[in-house]
Formats: sequence, C-alpha cells, structure tokens
Amino acid sequence: MIKIWGRNNSVNVQKVMWAVGELGLAHTRMDVGGAFGKTKEAPYLAMNPNALVPTLEEEDGFILWESNTIVRYLAAKHDKAGALEPKDLKARAIASQWMDWQLSVVGPAITPVFWGLIRTPAEKRDMAAIKAGIEKTTAAMQMLEAQLARTPFVAGDAFSYGDIPVGCMCYRFRHLVPDRPAMPNMDRWYAAISARKPFHDAIGGIPLT
Repeated sequence: MIKIWGRNNSVNVQKVMWAVGELGLAHTRMDVGGAFGKTKEAPYLAMNPNALVPTLEEEDGFILWESNTIVRYLAAKHDKAGALEPKDLKARAIASQWMDWQLSVVGPAITPVFWGLIRTPAEKRDMAAIKAGIEKTTAAMQMLEAQLARTPFVAGDAFSYGDIPVGCMCYRFRHLVPDRPAMPNMDRWYAAISARKPFHDAIGGIPLT
C-alpha cells in the first residue's frame, strides 16, 4: 500500500489524491504540512529535502516528490487500461505540456489571490496584489478556454492526467474569481471533470482553507 504524505487541503496533494482515486489505488494519506507541521523535521526532510508536500512513499522504500511527477509516475506504473496516461506519444506530450503550464503560468498567477483571500485576514490584505493576480489568472484561463474550444479535454478527446493539475487550478479560479469573463468551453469541460467521483473526493468536497 502506498503512502501519500500531505494534508488534504493542499492543492498539490489534491492532484495526487485525484490521480490515486482515478487509478483505484490502495493507499494511506498522512497529515503533514500546514497546521500539522512535521515537514521540517529530520524524518520528513530525509524523504523530501524541499520540506513541502506531497511525498509518495512506496512499500519498497521508493520515495518521490513533486506533485505532477508523482501523478505521471503513478499513471505510468498502474494505468494498464489507459485511463490517465495517453497512449499516443503526441497526446501524452500535450498532457504533460499543460501540467507544466499549471506550474509555470497559472499556479504563480493564482497564488497571491488564494493567499490574499483565503489565508489573510481582511484588514491585512494587499488588494493591489490580489487584483493583479486575478488579472493574470484570468488571462491564463483564457488560454485554457482557447484550447478547450479545439478539444474536449486538454490533451484531446479523452480525459487524461493533463486535466488533473489544470482542473485543480480551475476549481480555485471559479471560487476565487466569481466575476470572470464568459468561458463556455471551460465551463463545459469543468462540468465534465467535476462530475467525476475522484474529483469530488479529492477536491470538490474539501473547502478552500
């Protein structure tokens, strides 16, 4: 049985838990990080020198960190039916492209919005930084809207692991930016991914905190 180290309200842990749910993997999740602490203690640092969550620990002692890498690894190892990892090389590359885009573009854009609105008391909020983050996040999501005008899912006709990190960001975007431009293709795609039980279990049923 695999172990996932990380609290369930971490967006990066949520990516992995969504993938674990899609793959139907037996697992345990250990609460560390945030209010639970422990990530800067020696036993955890021995596994993950970044002192971040999540960390994957397998029965044979194999350790892996970085959320998107964990998702790709689990799919490569366990996805015999092709439910997450595209079999076509080009579709697989596009899925990975959007996973990297989540890390490099939309993640940094939405982070000040999330921290400002969810984890900062109202009287201490930097509204200029929040406004700038909303504008950057909206621009990023318009890129996603354009992609989803061409394909049902981010990497083509079928759901894949490329949809997972982007879907996690979209969940936050929709909650944090209610006054957003119309994005009908993203709405259609989001309705499809959010109807999946693993999405609800890992993300949709957990409040933003």
